[in-house]
Amino acid sequence: MTEDKLRALGDAGVAIWLDELSRDILENGEFERLVRDCSVTGVTTNPTIFANAVARGSRYAVQLERLAANGIDVAEAVRAVMIWDVQRAADVLRPVWEKTGGVDGRVSLEVNPELADDTAATIAEAVQLWELVDRPNLLVKIPATRAGVRAVTGALAAGVNVNVTLVFSARRCAEVGAAYVDGLEQARENGHDLASIHSVSSLFVSRVDTEVDMRLDAKGVRELRGRAALANARLAHQALAEVWEGDLWRSLAEDGARPQRLLWASTGVKDPAYPDTKYVTGLVTPGTVVTMPPATLSAFADHGEVAGDQVTGRSEEAAADIAAVAAAGIDLDDVYTTLEQQGVAKFAASWAALHASVGSQS
Repeated sequence: MTEDKLRALGDAGVAIWLDELSRDILENGEFERLVRDCSVTGVTTNPTIFANAVARGSRYAVQLERLAANGIDVAEAVRAVMIWDVQRAADVLRPVWEKTGGVDGRVSLEVNPELADDTAATIAEAVQLWELVDRPNLLVKIPATRAGVRAVTGALAAGVNVNVTLVFSARRCAEVGAAYVDGLEQARENGHDLASIHSVSSLFVSRVDTEVDMRLDAKGVRELRGRAALANARLAHQALAEVWEGDLWRSLAEDGARPQRLLWASTGVKDPAYPDTKYVTGLVTPGTVVTMPPATLSAFADHGEVAGDQVTGRSEEAAADIAAVAAAGIDLDDVYTTLEQQGVAKFAASWAALHASVGSQS
């Protein structure tokens, strides 16, 4: 893997975070190499990533056997495994966190996805994970369900850094931004240092094309395939930017608050008809984060392109693309709702699989 193209992406103002974490890459030095040589400045995890890591890896066996021998049940063993990996990744990234003034060098850990519709329980778990991991460069991931958006405000009010995940629409992106502002206002009232609180809003990209393309194919409208996801992402970028125009935000910024960054998630290409770097190349713009699974990271390092800002100033074009998709009979609100429900269900299934895998090895 070469680093020139990845360095160019970073130089364009896009922070590169790895969308993968396992005990293997932590212990064999691969994660340190990616941070040192490949411009990786953060890492994200989710229940699916952990479920796959534990199911495939043998490096968890010793820890799991030790936990079982001490009477630790499966649920607590799962938490111990995740926290160990996240702490090690946070320690590797600590120099990046210090160098960037806390902006990057971040590692994300998700709350139990089974709590997605329970605001109070999500806040409680977010605070508990924050305390247990005990690393200033942690981001606790909270899904952007309606209950989750309220939990985002509550977690931020308690001084917890938050990665808001499973965001699919520009409207929800704006709601997440507003929840961030509300959370910071409460954090200020609670005496927290606003400059130390960070958040990203994770907009899932490729899944929008996957769902919309399937519906377009059913209608025989193939000329609009592959246009919805980038357009949707560009409109979300504009929607979040508008949050920072209010008087309340200006007051918070004067007290050290930093804008919530937009993070491009789900950047792996699912349709082989599309370029394998489509959702990275097409969303280059300063002040954003892109998470890439290893295959996408390698592809971009090999043949990715950085051709200037691909987002700013393209809202009219994006709106026209979304309007065309809607005119073709695609109910985009239903698309976004379906994707959110699928996302929560997939993570809940992975959460169950993770527990089953840990239980079988304990």
